[in-house]
Amino acid sequence: MIANADKVIDYLKGFTFSENDNLTLFPTDNDTIVEQVDINGVKVDKYINEYWTSKQRKSSSIHEISYRACFKAQLPRFFINLLTEPGDMVYDPFSGRGTTVIEAGILDRKVISNDINPLSKIVTRPRLAIPAFIDIEKRIDEIPLLKGVKADIDLSMFYHPETEAEIVSIKQYLNERCDTGQEDDIDHWIRMVATNRLTGHSTGFFSVYTLPPNQAVTQESQIKINIKRNQKPEYRDVKNIIKRKTSTLLNKLKDDELRNLRGAAKTALFIEKDARETGEIKDNAVSLTVTSPPFLDIVQYSKDNWLRCWFNSIDTEAIEQKITMSKKVEEWSIVMGSVFKQLYRMTKPGGWVAFEVGEVRNGKINLEEYVIPLGAEVGFSCLGVIINLQEFTKTSNIWGVKNNNFGTNTNRIALFQK
Repeated sequence: MIANADKVIDYLKGFTFSENDNLTLFPTDNDTIVEQVDINGVKVDKYINEYWTSKQRKSSSIHEISYRACFKAQLPRFFINLLTEPGDMVYDPFSGRGTTVIEAGILDRKVISNDINPLSKIVTRPRLAIPAFIDIEKRIDEIPLLKGVKADIDLSMFYHPETEAEIVSIKQYLNERCDTGQEDDIDHWIRMVATNRLTGHSTGFFSVYTLPPNQAVTQESQIKINIKRNQKPEYRDVKNIIKRKTSTLLNKLKDDELRNLRGAAKTALFIEKDARETGEIKDNAVSLTVTSPPFLDIVQYSKDNWLRCWFNSIDTEAIEQKITMSKKVEEWSIVMGSVFKQLYRMTKPGGWVAFEVGEVRNGKINLEEYVIPLGAEVGFSCLGVIINLQEFTKTSNIWGVKNNNFGTNTNRIALFQK
């Protein structure tokens, strides 16, 4: 861990350190490119290199949960290792699938997660408080499956009638456990896995073939997919799929990682609020925030998750009204300005914020140009923008992210210190 600002900059520039620095990061073989830019009259350095991804180990199997618009686990790992020590508090105000929180837990940090979408807690919390596989398997076998029951919406284009009946049976079982106050960590785990197996492109999902696996297309779109592929839903054994996915999530989890995750669960704080209204987080409590906020109107979070919301009895319209989906960067900046006020309040002196931003609208908008003044206005110092070069992916192209002219895609992180 390197907490000293000068040493952090030296590392970003490519300097090496002695074993006494105890830096568990993967060194880069490339020379760092340093560019200085002027943002509203402030000189800011950009550090360009491949700081993570291909040069880091494959992330833990526990991260293998599909969710719309999430970054790789290597990103938060880089900053957690660089800027914190075991026992420090790590926070994500836009937690999504919980990548930052889970990675922090693996690395023996305390965690706080916030996301206004209740699905975030549903898919994150169980991967901290992980039950034993034998207990999960036993509970799955005990769930009664009702014959012939149907969903209260038309899902015939996604599921075989028997599969639909099994999904509805598990949904009803979990709802009853929740309503009667009996829902426990094992039920949370089953809910999480089932939520993530609702639709996808292989026999590892409950549905007929559909894409992408991290969201559900509309019923009308799925009908068109079925016609085009000349397919109809086949029976899928829901209980068996949940068991198989559970095994996949856990089978490569190391003993110390499991122990650390369960330890983090004991003190973890989960909040479901607007990131501007997180007063329950104490002043000067957070050592590091690693986050990626909603980017303007690129991703329609609640609409993409309509089927997951149905399974978990969540009102999608209520979520849509709460989630920040500003179409204009000026409106987005007003919201993020209030978020930064909260971040400054809760960050301890000497603490850090790694704020991942994207190039949106085909690279016409670089959000760091808006974010850096927002951080400076509330009192943060900006150490610069870290640009991590990655191999270009088709997924990046789908989102309209075309970050440069050399066949690569990037993460862009504005790094602040209090």
